[in-house]
Amino acid sequence: MIISGTAAIVTGGASGLGFATARMLAEQGARVAIFDMNEDAGASAAATVGGIFCKVNVADEAEVAAALDSAEAAHGTASILVNCAGIAPAAKTVGRENKPHSLDLFRRTVEVNLIGTFNVISQFAARLAALDTASEERGVIVNTASVAAFDGQIGQAAYASSKGGVVAMTLAVARDLAQLRIRVMTIAPGVFLTPMVESFPPQVQAALGAQVPHPSRLGHPTEYAKLATCIIENPMLNGEVIRLDGAIRMAPK
Repeated sequence: MIISGTAAIVTGGASGLGFATARMLAEQGARVAIFDMNEDAGASAAATVGGIFCKVNVADEAEVAAALDSAEAAHGTASILVNCAGIAPAAKTVGRENKPHSLDLFRRTVEVNLIGTFNVISQFAARLAALDTASEERGVIVNTASVAAFDGQIGQAAYASSKGGVVAMTLAVARDLAQLRIRVMTIAPGVFLTPMVESFPPQVQAALGAQVPHPSRLGHPTEYAKLATCIIENPMLNGEVIRLDGAIRMAPK
């Protein structure tokens, strides 16, 4: 997939991994639409990359459809989708005073991270399927899981479950969309310097980075973006999950 001149959508593109990816795609000539819930950050990010911003809850079918309409009106049918939208609440299965995990919190995490990812995928792919092209591929989808899908820590039952679902659906969706010439890949990042991690005290950030075997530091969002663009450009990458984690295997806590 040639990035230059191609319309792209990045969910969760207002900050962190999503913004780094949106910016890198724009630098390589893509026309970028950012889907996010944060209006101020989203508008600023869109202005930075010379694209458009759509406020959208990825778990809402109607909102995603409306956002895709806006993106299509501005840039034409998108051929690149990078799903970075997600939430990461922490709660134990049984908490203090023997209280059970909030089912609403668990459900919300799965709705955003897993159902939201699939919602955007299916609607994006349906529109792309109608695009008439003689090229080898119509489009590329890059999803974001997490090493928590494999190494879920204490307090990550909901988050690990949601990201494990993203991992599990990667090959199935890639097979579904193969006849449409749409590739599907997933990146499972380790510990990255996202806005959430940046809010931690310096000593906590250093301790997290020290857990990574090599390079022994936090990952930079641009390193995620580089892998996403490599996936987009390499037509043989399909139906697989790539850990981007410096060889870390997360401890229980």
